[in-house]
Amino acid sequence: MRKPYVLLLSLLGLLLTWQATPAHAADNGSWSVYPVASKVAARPYFYLSADPGQTLADEVAVQNKTGGPLTFRLYAADAYNTARDGGFAVRGPAERMRGVGAWAKPATSQITVPGHRTVTVPFTLRVPDGAEPGDHPGAIVALDEHVDRGSSGGSPALGVQQAVGARVYLRVVGPTLPAVSVEHVRISHHQPLVPGLGASTATVSYTLRNTGNVTVDPKVELTAHGLFGRTLLDRALTRVPSELLPGQTVRLTEPWSGAPQLDRADVTLTASAPGTRQSASASFLALPWLAVALVFLAGVAAGVLLVRARRGRVRRSAPVRRSPRARTTPSRPRSSPSARP
Repeated sequence: MRKPYVLLLSLLGLLLTWQATPAHAADNGSWSVYPVASKVAARPYFYLSADPGQTLADEVAVQNKTGGPLTFRLYAADAYNTARDGGFAVRGPAERMRGVGAWAKPATSQITVPGHRTVTVPFTLRVPDGAEPGDHPGAIVALDEHVDRGSSGGSPALGVQQAVGARVYLRVVGPTLPAVSVEHVRISHHQPLVPGLGASTATVSYTLRNTGNVTVDPKVELTAHGLFGRTLLDRALTRVPSELLPGQTVRLTEPWSGAPQLDRADVTLTASAPGTRQSASASFLALPWLAVALVFLAGVAAGVLLVRARRGRVRRSAPVRRSPRARTTPSRPRSSPSARP
């Protein structure tokens, strides 16, 4: 059975992607979490760089915007892309951590912030000696200890906890490799039973995978060509995650209105980012299947009638054979004995 904190993950992902400009911290209206300003300027996120084996120290601020005290569980978490739309989300406190979530440790795991006050908490981040080079995204998360069971009818097993996190973009020094791939392209085609009576649509689904060790902002182009090389579709896709994290995979779909009703289409998806570019293709045959079925049945019926007609002509034109008569061999008359004189 699901634990209450599991139910917050989709909300948590939305909260972490809400921040659009450096002037805003990660915020849900009741509290916010953000890096403590450096001596140079305010920071929207933690941008950190370290060698394997190095330990970093920093501070996170938790601001309570309500009138009463709030108690939070403070923890570090790994980040990932949601499979549905590629949004930026973080692991729950009970999930296994392999990066920032395992390496960063706040000075305290629980804090109470008075109303309209801000508490600053130091944390350390120790990069293991054998850490792989590249990007390791995560977050420092303030999880509300209060479980809201209002929508679950007071069930002790269900509830909602809210959380807000300040993103951590950690890069471990070493060779970097940007790489993105497109895989498993599928086309689902829908068209009216009777050609011309309604629109034809298609849905192109594909898998986008970051096979490198750095975060990329992929661009995806969709092209489709029909018979004789005619261009049916050529556009850049907009429903693509702006941050595809290392090792992450997302399954995406793209609608295609006005797809052909009678054609053979070759669909190609090309994903690119600075330093990487890869394509994958798939084909589909657009046919008005009802019309094809009717033509097929008409052809079968015509063939049956033609065969029957030919058989009838053959019967009428065939010569009538008479049954053979038994041959009779004329017998020589027997000579009667001559009369003696």
